[in-house]
Amino acid sequence: MAREQEAGGSLPRLFVTGSTGELGRIVIGKLLERVPADRIVAGVRSPDHAVAKQFAAQGIKVRVADYTQPDTLSAAFAGIGRLLLISSSSTGDRVTEHGNVIAAARSAGVTLLAYTSLLHADTSPLGLREDHRRTEAALKASGIPFVLLRHGWYMENHMASVPPALAYGAVLGCAGEGRFWTAARIDYAEAAAVVLASDGHAGHTYELAGDQGYTLADLAVTIAEVAGKPVVYKDMAVANFKGALIGMGLPDEVADLIADADVSASRGGLEDDGRQLSALIGRPTTPLRQMVEQAISGA
Repeated sequence: MAREQEAGGSLPRLFVTGSTGELGRIVIGKLLERVPADRIVAGVRSPDHAVAKQFAAQGIKVRVADYTQPDTLSAAFAGIGRLLLISSSSTGDRVTEHGNVIAAARSAGVTLLAYTSLLHADTSPLGLREDHRRTEAALKASGIPFVLLRHGWYMENHMASVPPALAYGAVLGCAGEGRFWTAARIDYAEAAAVVLASDGHAGHTYELAGDQGYTLADLAVTIAEVAGKPVVYKDMAVANFKGALIGMGLPDEVADLIADADVSASRGGLEDDGRQLSALIGRPTTPLRQMVEQAISGA
């Protein structure tokens, strides 16, 4: 394991914001594989959350850290060396929420802030890019040593389409022949844990994506092979795809997000073959077929 001491000689305490969320709880688990529990601090909105109680039972310090409540952040970050800012899932003003975290981290003297940004945020065609660009700019202006963990598309987003694909024999989308270089949530979480628990990452921008890209037609073929049922890819006009998603019960904003990702993929916006993620975690990223097998076994 890489040397982890701060300038003063003591081992830094590691803080994970949004730790009860899907990504945060996996980051905590990966940190536990690398450092003692008493070095980890889990940021939660409520200590009464079931996952927060599990953390406490494992010997992890739990502190209230609400992105929308700056006073909680100032108290939560006291004595923290390295902090992971997991991008807010809020549909409101995410940039202000991120700014609250950055300001509190600066006041608390945090020595490294890692932020889960967007793959190629500076050039991405995704509609999500602007919030990430503005947060990255705020980080650069803060004076805090930081590292950007730019996440590609999550493979779990596509696994949600497995049950309907099995039911109706088709994967729906509007990506054409665009390729998605996705990775599993556990891959991104492990990368965050590596960055928090080891030295030498300040100033780096990591473009994190899967080792192999695939089209939605490839996804359909993989589902068909694993399930032993005919599944095809049906490419649709953007408006029709959004309508289909809404018809399946998804909220308008989620349908917009998924359709926007497909359009971006069709323009090459979700491609990255640099394999920085597998290099960072020291293993190949999770294969598509493995994720499809898990999705089908749980369907």
